[in-house]
Amino acid sequence: MVAQIKDKLGRPIRDLRISVTDRCNFRCDYCMPKEIFGDDYVFLPKDELLTFEEMVRIARVYAELGVKKLRITGGEPLLRRNLYQLIAELNNIDGIEDIGMTTNGLLLKKHGQKLYDAGLRRINVSLDAIDNEVFQAINNRNIKATTILDQIDYAVSIGFHIKVNVVIQKGVNDDQIIPMVDYFKDKDIEIRFIEFMDVGNDNGWDFSKVVTKNEMLDMIEAHFDIEPVPPKYYGEVAKYYRHKDNGAQFGLITSVSASFCSTCTRARLSSDGKFYGCLFSTVEGFDIKSFIRSGVTDDELREQLISLWNIRDDRYSDERTEQTVKNRQRKKINMNYIGG
Repeated sequence: MVAQIKDKLGRPIRDLRISVTDRCNFRCDYCMPKEIFGDDYVFLPKDELLTFEEMVRIARVYAELGVKKLRITGGEPLLRRNLYQLIAELNNIDGIEDIGMTTNGLLLKKHGQKLYDAGLRRINVSLDAIDNEVFQAINNRNIKATTILDQIDYAVSIGFHIKVNVVIQKGVNDDQIIPMVDYFKDKDIEIRFIEFMDVGNDNGWDFSKVVTKNEMLDMIEAHFDIEPVPPKYYGEVAKYYRHKDNGAQFGLITSVSASFCSTCTRARLSSDGKFYGCLFSTVEGFDIKSFIRSGVTDDELREQLISLWNIRDDRYSDERTEQTVKNRQRKKINMNYIGG
């Protein structure tokens, strides 16, 4: 283990997010709108994706630098063939204490048992509405919310710890907040409501579409008796609250109204093998895939990863204004490459 590394703003590295594919079977407007990602859209060919062996090698070196947590993302990660094999290998890395996965949940029944047997225990399911019609309008694939709820119940039944992520857009699904809190509070499943962010190039974001954390909290407090929960660890992105009647918790993620750049400890590995220090990156990341395929040693890889973190100074959410959004909206790296 090398000495703890920090970026230009003094932030340590603790988390690595690995996007295993740029493909997805949903076409949610805030991420991969169907008008852009149509049936003829060309995704990355197989040889441009990192292999599992390469992902494990990179993760092992990152663990030596202080990474404790890994998250598997996409695109939709369950579209990557034999994903359980990657999970099994990542679980063997010394220093990794936690592995999670973010998914839309549609394929949990198909792949869940193998993933569990490989050692995966935590899954975040993206579910943006509990009403079937609202959810179908969001995912643009005619997938019902009840279908995903059934997949969640299955995952819980085989032992997974599930969190539910909800991206809230004003006038689209803000009417789903109360029914979703009510549904999940008695299921021992944490639900987290996320302020609508200006990720990628194509989601048509502006401030008027954001329902802030305070607005969401006011809505919830009008229906439920709740109290705040102290943060569990440094860099926790959600502000948690508990129901006084049963102790069930939910979270609010203030990605716009109150940024958490100052405690961000996440490195990101895109599906085409590039390093990014921020979800809102506007320039092409360092090509780790080409670097390791050139035949470098682990020592050389380690020094490069240290250098990438040492020069990191990303703090986009701190700096977000109407002008920065206008200037940078068309330049960001799309979320299906960089992971959510």
